[in-house]
Amino acid sequence: MPILNKRLLRPDVKKLQQRSQKIITKGALEIAEKEGIDIIKMLSIIAAGNKRFYEILETGEGKTEDLYDLINRDQMKQLAKIFRGAMEYKGKILQEQHPLSPDVKIEFIDAGGVPAEWQISEGVDENKILLYFHGGGHVLGSPMSSRPYTVEIGKAARVKVLSVDYALAPERPFPEGPNDCLTSYEWLLSNGYKPENIIIGGASAGGNMALATLIKIKEEDITMPRGAVVLSPGIDYTTNSKTILKNAPTDCVMADVGVFWWIPAYLNGVDPNNPLACPIFADFTGFPSILAQVSTSEMVYDHSTRLVELAKAAGVNAILQEWDDMPHVWQNYGLYDLPEAKEAIGKIGQFIKDLFD
Repeated sequence: MPILNKRLLRPDVKKLQQRSQKIITKGALEIAEKEGIDIIKMLSIIAAGNKRFYEILETGEGKTEDLYDLINRDQMKQLAKIFRGAMEYKGKILQEQHPLSPDVKIEFIDAGGVPAEWQISEGVDENKILLYFHGGGHVLGSPMSSRPYTVEIGKAARVKVLSVDYALAPERPFPEGPNDCLTSYEWLLSNGYKPENIIIGGASAGGNMALATLIKIKEEDITMPRGAVVLSPGIDYTTNSKTILKNAPTDCVMADVGVFWWIPAYLNGVDPNNPLACPIFADFTGFPSILAQVSTSEMVYDHSTRLVELAKAAGVNAILQEWDDMPHVWQNYGLYDLPEAKEAIGKIGQFIKDLFD
């Protein structure tokens, strides 16, 4: 039984969710047929795992590690293919419906061995960079599927965007993702971009990557970037989060997709208390200014609130911006439908411009 309660959704969010689900389902069915994957079996595994996941969170009986035996790594790979195919299909459809403006240049590059793309809009300062890591639970997503809103962020902030196609689980689990992200930062430095002209950003799992990159920069005694922007970051894969369970009925993006298997797919046996895997456990001393945006109705809501609290305690200029009733990473999910998406992107742009002033 789905845990999402659609009656709790704002009417325009509910309508958006239903339309999005139709596109995603079509994409998932197409990729499952192409790859010869039994999608009914896969969905049954997700439903059973999800049910047990929320039971553990609610009762406190058992551990999330108990769920790992419900799905093996070959099945994880099959699910990843389905989810990735669905995400890319949705990205393709939306960009056909809402083409990028002709002034936007997309350049595919090799950032020190890591695939990435430049997104350059007319009138931006090409010496100032937003190094961006897409969302997708560490198992899906790409610069292409997130391109529409990352381009808009670049325009709002008047910066070039380097969107990175970092390693994804289960094929390339932790620590390959953070390693790729650090490599992309080092590549920028080696190509003459100054750290004080770089902002690191990311959404959801990409927010995790952004903070993990800052941790690695600090560990390796590299100069920090000017600042960081994280949108609804997922940064605690223990059972400490209170809102993972509390907000599941109002999270139309994450509640029923099966996050129970994304975590072990990414961690691959690594202790979730490792700060590089779960940056909520990091020492934030010496970090640059951080902007966190999140909705109070998201499952990962308290990841952001705790992040900002801990960062402030470490002397960091950390800013929390909250919205109500928004879907997970609504800046992307609701880009063409929700006025709050454009509002949030405008605030990101202002935060970045203020850092550079």
